[in-house]
Amino acid sequence: MIVCVCNVIRETELEQVARMGAGTVAQAYRALGKQAKCGQCTCFARQIIDCARATDCQSQLQKVA
Repeated sequence: MIVCVCNVIRETELEQVARMGAGTVAQAYRALGKQAKCGQCTCFARQIIDCARATDCQSQLQKVA
């Protein structure tokens, strides 16, 4: 699904950069070589990043346990 229409950023791209360490929308967009324009996507992008990082953290904790 396209999250950011201005930059044509897909949900999978945000998930990928979040798992690689991007913790904020600005960091994720920078990692993709983009910049938020109208700002309509930032709330949804933040949710995707948080979810991807939480999932990644959970998988890492399961490996340790």
